[in-house]
Amino acid sequence: MTTAWHDDRVDDRAIVRAVLDGDRDAFRPVVAQEALVMAYRSIASYRGDGALGAWVARIATRQAYRRLAQRRDAVDLANVPEPAARTDAGEPLTAALRTERATELRSDVAALPEPYRETVALRFYGDLALDEIARATGRPLNSVKTHLRRGLERLRDAVRDQGSAA
Repeated sequence: MTTAWHDDRVDDRAIVRAVLDGDRDAFRPVVAQEALVMAYRSIASYRGDGALGAWVARIATRQAYRRLAQRRDAVDLANVPEPAARTDAGEPLTAALRTERATELRSDVAALPEPYRETVALRFYGDLALDEIARATGRPLNSVKTHLRRGLERLRDAVRDQGSAA
């Protein structure tokens, strides 16, 4: 996977200020970045089914969605409501143990590194299907499947370690 090109010598804020001050030429360094570089590198994949400008626009749109997905604020799992619990009115010990396990599991999910934490939380707390997670995060479906599998493996290891420590 290639990384997006960015010239660290370019002061992004200065460009924005100059454009807002009316300097139309100040935007030139931005135009030659990311989407156009990606289009240039991928020009062999252009099939000619539609306008070249539309093809480049799709590349820019996908790049923008990827950027948004990366910049999204982390969700505090403590603020996500618990799913409706079973009623254990006659079994206070069972209810207490179930609540304790749910709290420990939520802490274990929160301790997962990204992108595993986000994928597991969206799947089980957000109740999203894998294709919905892929659309929401801008990741390929196979990556979402891999992140979910690896996240669940890490959770299983964390639960196993807690069980052996008890």
